[in-house]
Amino acid sequence: METTEGLVIGQVVKSKAGRDKGRTMMILDIVDSNHVLVVDGDLRRLDKAKRKKIKHLIVYNIILKEVRQQLLSGGKANNAFIRKALKPYCEDNSERMEVE
Repeated sequence: METTEGLVIGQVVKSKAGRDKGRTMMILDIVDSNHVLVVDGDLRRLDKAKRKKIKHLIVYNIILKEVRQQLLSGGKANNAFIRKALKPYCEDNSERMEVE
């Protein structure tokens, strides 16, 4: 996948390049056709989201619906909420996720 077509806010991704290689994150915003903003609530917090190229991400068919709804409605999504939502998809469970 080289473009942001088909990606949505709240979708789970994993970094395959850079200092954050191997970290599971979620899409916070779509910047343009090649870049997204990603957060994990820990290293990459909501106030310091990381701009990443799509080609440097593994995209999963998983959408964190609760987080997505909070972000789109202007609710009180915070870093702890994102960490908690991403926890089941981190390191030890990543081999069970479906890759797009």
